[in-house]
Amino acid sequence: MTQAQVADRVGVTLETVRAWENGRTTPRGHRKEAYAQLLSSLMEETAAQKWAGEPEVRERQQPSPERPLTPAQAFDALYAFCAPALVRQTYLLTGRRELARESVEQAFQLAWQRWPEVARDRDPAGWVRATAYDFALSPWHRFRPRYRHPEPPPADASDRALLDVLLKLPPPQRRTLLLYDGVGLDLPETAAESEASTPATARRLLHARAAVADRLPTLSDPAELHRRLAELASAERLRAAKPVTVRDGSEGRARFWTRAAIAFTVALIGTTALTLRTAPTHYEPPVPPGATVRGVPPRVAPGPLSGAELELRAKLRSQMQSGPERLAPQQQ
Repeated sequence: MTQAQVADRVGVTLETVRAWENGRTTPRGHRKEAYAQLLSSLMEETAAQKWAGEPEVRERQQPSPERPLTPAQAFDALYAFCAPALVRQTYLLTGRRELARESVEQAFQLAWQRWPEVARDRDPAGWVRATAYDFALSPWHRFRPRYRHPEPPPADASDRALLDVLLKLPPPQRRTLLLYDGVGLDLPETAAESEASTPATARRLLHARAAVADRLPTLSDPAELHRRLAELASAERLRAAKPVTVRDGSEGRARFWTRAAIAFTVALIGTTALTLRTAPTHYEPPVPPGATVRGVPPRVAPGPLSGAELELRAKLRSQMQSGPERLAPQQQ
């Protein structure tokens, strides 16, 4: 049976069955009993077919050896499984078609760069979804010219009203409502993915439901809200890029940043070497600028002599040309 068939038989959402099979959550209460009864009936049917079936049927039921997937094949399988629905979910989160596609591509490009880590994660789809939501809700998009103007709303009036109510919610409440009522995650899973405590997530969910019910009273029932969110997401034909294009873009981005880091390192080393080569080897104190000292007359350069100075100079030259007589002391 497919996961959708199991979800229909048990009476839960598809995401809940995926969470059970991935080991992220475990069924409780009446869901646990219904799930156990379904598994038990499937085991009985399989055993009956195995022992009472024809020989060729038994041979077809034997598992055939499968080759392990390459990293590219595993990434392509994850992308084909998650990307179409994730683009529609991100559109409900942002109300912008191009931003939704860009967010999903950025998330998968980052996942391909960290593929060893993502491949070992218990929920690779949740890892990619959280990354795409973080990129889509980044406040820096408001400064980009292409995202300053709103996009055309949906054609249906009810879809426009629901999308308008969603976009008026605060981003944390909008994300919590989409994860719980749209995707179908449990409350602890929603809290873990939105990086908040379980009580805080519950309060966000209640406030978001109250805001939606206040504007649209027909959506006060969570089941009806889940159905309308699914219809709104499916109404927009949003196509994701091919996985090969995403992988090539991720590798190109990684090469660009690697080369940029190498070029920056080389420039830094060259600048440091030039500084060490041209820097002085000893300290030379700077020469202070000249300043006028108050109280001291400025030095005056010699100028032309006056008449009295000329007469005095002539007199001295005439009287002291052969030298004065030597003075000697005399006794009285």
